[in-house]
Amino acid sequence: MSPYPPTIAQAKASPAFPAALWDLQPSQSGILAAGASRRSPANVSWEIHGDGPIKVILICGLGLVKADLQNQTLFLGHTHGDKYSLLLVDNRGTGGSAAGTHFHRTSTSAMAHDILEVADHIGWTGHRQLHVGGGSMGGMIAQELALAAPTRICSLSLWSTTARYERSPRASWLQGIWESLQMVLPKPLEEEIRHFARIAYTPEWLAAPDDVELPEADTPRCSVPPGGIGRFENNYERFVAVEVQKRQVAGSLTFSGFVMHAVAAATHHKSPEQLRKLADEVGRERIMVLHGVQDQAMPVELGKKLIEAIRPGTSSIVDGLGHAPIHERPRWFNDLLAERFEAGEKDKLRS
Repeated sequence: MSPYPPTIAQAKASPAFPAALWDLQPSQSGILAAGASRRSPANVSWEIHGDGPIKVILICGLGLVKADLQNQTLFLGHTHGDKYSLLLVDNRGTGGSAAGTHFHRTSTSAMAHDILEVADHIGWTGHRQLHVGGGSMGGMIAQELALAAPTRICSLSLWSTTARYERSPRASWLQGIWESLQMVLPKPLEEEIRHFARIAYTPEWLAAPDDVELPEADTPRCSVPPGGIGRFENNYERFVAVEVQKRQVAGSLTFSGFVMHAVAAATHHKSPEQLRKLADEVGRERIMVLHGVQDQAMPVELGKKLIEAIRPGTSSIVDGLGHAPIHERPRWFNDLLAERFEAGEKDKLRS
């Protein structure tokens, strides 16, 4: 067994490292010049995976790019690509949307309107057509999108998110300031990865064996290397490998882009009145709110407040779950999303 927690050098030495990011090929992709009419231009990179009739938009959170959603992309856009069409967008200033986007003050609302412009561009404009989901900052963007276009929402799934970020009542004022600074202060990559692992995942999950569902040779629109895609010793090592590989694309993950998003997330605020309006116009039965008890990035109290304000048709406070169900419990979470999409489609037929 290798030393734990794994270092960057260990992850790079793993035979599984070259294929840590899967070669999931989109059925459509492009870069849209968005925001011009809002006097906030940005080049927004987007991909569609799958050709199915059920239209899904999953929104990236703080520090995430499209590839971070590869567990969901594999399930929805490839394994079940005949049933779903999954739209992924790199938020302005990061990933494929970093090039040509200068540092500026942005907001969760601006990023939501970027996504709506992409949806318009690809023709996803129907009544109750969109199944929208997002976690953390992605959940904040999803709130803004739902407020901007409530009648286009078929289902809304919010996880590990809040209407307004507040530090945990268990934390002191100084601890809250320090944790906020830790998010934006530049640091060595090894230290940066350790920090994000600590706040995003539970120690138990990080130490557990890597058992994620992998693409196979017959996975549609996926290039699998000879011999298949290998496994890491534990989830921590896979997380390190993915973080390193994301940064191998020059300019896609920048300090300025991260600060833009951190400020947008920190200043996001939806009042109880706005949340009630969202719930009334989208329909509470179409909304799910989920939060992990062990979430260190977004304290569970914030999830409980969001549930109280929205009163969604489906809500869940999950013991043993951290900040990232997309990674910590992908099989369970993918099935849960599929259930929400199915329920939304049935409700659309009734209405």
